[in-house]
Amino acid sequence: MKKLIVTCCSAGIFLAACNNGASDSKPKADSAKYENGGKKDASPVIVPDSATVAKNWQMYMTPGDMQKMIASWDGDWNTEMTMWDKPGAPPSKTAGTTQNKMIMGGRYQVSHHTAVMMGLPFEGQGTLGYDNARKMLVSSWIDNFGTGILNISGPWDAATKSATLTGKEMDPSTLMEKDFKEIFKVIDDNTQSLEMFGPGNDGKEIKMMEIRYTRKK
Repeated sequence: MKKLIVTCCSAGIFLAACNNGASDSKPKADSAKYENGGKKDASPVIVPDSATVAKNWQMYMTPGDMQKMIASWDGDWNTEMTMWDKPGAPPSKTAGTTQNKMIMGGRYQVSHHTAVMMGLPFEGQGTLGYDNARKMLVSSWIDNFGTGILNISGPWDAATKSATLTGKEMDPSTLMEKDFKEIFKVIDDNTQSLEMFGPGNDGKEIKMMEIRYTRKK
């Protein structure tokens, strides 16, 4: 609900700016002060002119080459997951499936994952997009092995066809947040890999999981 309210308010600002033909062409500083932790923010809010607002919103909402690239990953994939459960122990492997589908006019891709992990049925869902304003990939993840939502982001490297996305995830064993890193790589049109990293017991980063995606024929 909070996200819906913010979105509606932002859209209202956008429409008002576009329709205000009498708007001053120069940016204006909003003299209002905002409360922040009990302290007033002395920095003024710079309001662009209506033409700039309209241009920025148009850029932000319009799917482009990055969204087209993500859309090329639509379809059904087989997955092979390798998990390193304990340091020094051999990894465990399990097979699964992934289905990718673009939504909202080609702006986001929703992925549905199924597998068997630790002898239990596993189901996960991810949402992937490219934020035109922040110039980076943004991703969220939920699954039936938890009740939280993982949010990560990072830039796309066209030269290596890969992205390193980072964020924070909850560690249920300690009930504390920990660093999370994901390296996604496009190997070819029909093959992708995903590596996941986090801190080990000594606090040093370790590789926890690797997924290899192969497009179904």
